Amino acid sequence: MNYTVDKFGYYGAFGGAFIPELLYKNVEELQENYMKIISDENFQKEFDDLLHNYVGRPTPLYLAKRLSEKYNTNIYLKREDLNHTGAHKINNTIGQILLAKRLGKTRIIAETGAGQHGVATATVCALMNLECIVYMGEVDMARQAPNVARMKLLGAKVVPATCGSKTLKDATNEAIRDWINNPENTHYIIGSVVGPHPYPDMVARFQSVISEEIKKQLLEKTGKENPDAVIACVGGGSNAAGAFYHFMDSPEVKLIGTEAAGKGIDTGRTAATLGIGTPGVIHACKTMLMQDEYGQITEPYSISAGLDYPGIGPLHAHLNATKRATFYSITDDEALQAAFLLCKLEGIIPALESSHALAVLEKIKFGKNENIVVNLSGRGDKDLETYMKHIN
Repeated sequence: MNYTVDKFGYYGAFGGAFIPELLYKNVEELQENYMKIISDENFQKEFDDLLHNYVGRPTPLYLAKRLSEKYNTNIYLKREDLNHTGAHKINNTIGQILLAKRLGKTRIIAETGAGQHGVATATVCALMNLECIVYMGEVDMARQAPNVARMKLLGAKVVPATCGSKTLKDATNEAIRDWINNPENTHYIIGSVVGPHPYPDMVARFQSVISEEIKKQLLEKTGKENPDAVIACVGGGSNAAGAFYHFMDSPEVKLIGTEAAGKGIDTGRTAATLGIGTPGVIHACKTMLMQDEYGQITEPYSISAGLDYPGIGPLHAHLNATKRATFYSITDDEALQAAFLLCKLEGIIPALESSHALAVLEKIKFGKNENIVVNLSGRGDKDLETYMKHIN
């Protein structure tokens, strides 16, 4: 089974580039040039240097001893929360800003849900002295106010999306409209493994540094480079794509993704795309999608702004369809309890998104000698207000 994208931008039945004519030139430019650019030795040297000296990579692979004792297995946390800006998102924005400069772009746009991708984009735009416009749902701006302040402090213009559910889907819609209106000088830094080809493949490649490091670090710690399982939360799925990337062709490694069930998968207040979705097209990509009988997108819900999305990356749709990965639905309450547990046992405050990955440990029984890696995709500073509303 092949888990890499084909020349048309598909993972099995999912992917492609369903784009308006006005964007054809931009997307074609990326399709024709991205692999040549990111494979160039000078690009790789600059990318690796920034990841090491600016972002702070490699991030630790931490054996969480007290958490391991609770679940009677070996649980390693891949500490993406320790990156500069506090999440995995910076891996991708560093790569894309270098790509944009080589394509001669002078203006950067992005969408953001939880704000971490927006902060990471604003950060690299400040670093490279490029104009930055970030679209963010009005609801998300209210619940992720610290990240809005960070983006503005870094020099970005934050534009609220006021239509629909006023969350990530709507911010993405606004960013695409901007790109259509400014095709010549603008590069759209998509934050997840979604959108038209080549974005899902390109973002996965930039994030694959996560699994590349896991293999090296686990080998040093255990003598084996492959864990028994890798667990990651999935909205669009960039952190999961990065954590899974170098293990997809190793069937002995279980790949486990966690979606946001919200109030419950059957309540109508959920973002569990694979749980209730059907094939469709969203944001220029064929994938699994939450939609009604008429093909209209249904509004997602999650306590976590970063998982509040009605679709999923085509790679993950393919991993699910081929049963290479198993996806679980995690409710708001389950994620909150997992977050509070990590705080108390390990002294680490996780992002709400990452808490959905931790929560699956309550649902799966692992062996005593198994090595389980949980990708801790971000830190919880941005979610403190939400946590304080629910803490006992």
